[in-house]
Amino acid sequence: MAEDLARKIIELVRSQEEWRGRSTINLIASENIMSPLARALHISDFAHRYAEGDVWHREYQGAAYIDEVEDICLKLASEVFGAKYVDLRSISGALANLAVFFGLASPGDPIASLQVPCGGHISFREFGAAGCRGLVVHDIPFSHEDMNIDLEALSEVVEKAKPKIITLGGSLFLFPHPVKDISKIASEVGAYVHYDAAHVLGLIAGGCFQRPLEEGADIVTASTHKTFPGPQGGIVFTNREDVFSRVRPAIFPGLVSNHHLHRLPSLAVTLLEFKLFGKEYAKQVVRNAKALGKALYEDGFKVLCPHKEFTESHQIAVDVTRFGGGASAAKRLEEANIIVNKNLLPWDKVSMVESPSGIRIGSQEVTRYGMKEAEMERIAELISDVLRGRRPIEQVKSDVEKLRREFPSVHYCLNIEEYEEVVGFLSYALGIKLSE
Repeated sequence: MAEDLARKIIELVRSQEEWRGRSTINLIASENIMSPLARALHISDFAHRYAEGDVWHREYQGAAYIDEVEDICLKLASEVFGAKYVDLRSISGALANLAVFFGLASPGDPIASLQVPCGGHISFREFGAAGCRGLVVHDIPFSHEDMNIDLEALSEVVEKAKPKIITLGGSLFLFPHPVKDISKIASEVGAYVHYDAAHVLGLIAGGCFQRPLEEGADIVTASTHKTFPGPQGGIVFTNREDVFSRVRPAIFPGLVSNHHLHRLPSLAVTLLEFKLFGKEYAKQVVRNAKALGKALYEDGFKVLCPHKEFTESHQIAVDVTRFGGGASAAKRLEEANIIVNKNLLPWDKVSMVESPSGIRIGSQEVTRYGMKEAEMERIAELISDVLRGRRPIEQVKSDVEKLRREFPSVHYCLNIEEYEEVVGFLSYALGIKLSE
């Protein structure tokens, strides 16, 4: 019985690899894939070990090599993100946000953040990490038309509420936030500007979005696996020593014990690869998102912000109310192996989370496979075929799988074949071919 169950688990993993890894067009905006080299290093002995504490000052013995790898990570991250102070120990972006809320505010303090339909992440809100800290959340006013923060209205909110923290960034994040102007507004009441870069971290590193620290943000948090294509985890960075000194102990020993060490070698490799290929990759991600938005718009879809070329990030947002809403559209697309997610749009109510108006589409993973503008037009046509019912689902699914097979390899990364020491790690464990 145990042996049969083990085989079942292995088969499920293989099925996942075959389906999501090789047969779908993945447009989930919060996902990406590691390079073959980073992926191979993800299953090392690091996964079995503990390294509580700071680099070179651990609570346990046996961390000499872990210290070296984490030290490399920290130095590379400091360079890539232009930050003096970096902490990699948060094991998710949401936990990084919680550390900021613990470090810079106390229970009962007011903060300001975007509502979820306007792009705010659940961790910003009273039912997420902010609420766990006991913070009183005030809404950042948002322009539906421009899909960005209403500065004049925000100034009034800040003057009245006097928040300790203004949290920027979001899950639906089409355009750079006006960080410089918001920093001036924050300074009038002594508020910290916290920027959640989870979705746009790779675009920031690639110089294709904005540089929040340079524009006045006091601290940046992010996850390391969206437009930045590393292992799942979190990061915190800042140029302010006083801010770092308050947030760092909230991470350890406050919220994190051991910090999932197996991700460190993979993160180090991804940072190195981003130094080499990040700018080229980030530019193509944005070009692809714009091209996909344009193609859908020209086919009659209600893509948000056509007057602003749809996006400046990896995301586009589409109102699919006429096609049954976001939940129905996402489900039908999944049947054709096109993976998107339903998404609240600014005019939706939070109570509509199960049946929102929109879908959110991200270009970062298909770009990793080498797809460019021409492929975005093909993807738009496939999406339209499904939602308009122009062709049978199985026929579209076949074309999706055909397109996916045309792009089998990960781009913008080091060639794993040049590193004989790791070739075979992943294939030995799961029977997965590392490269074509």
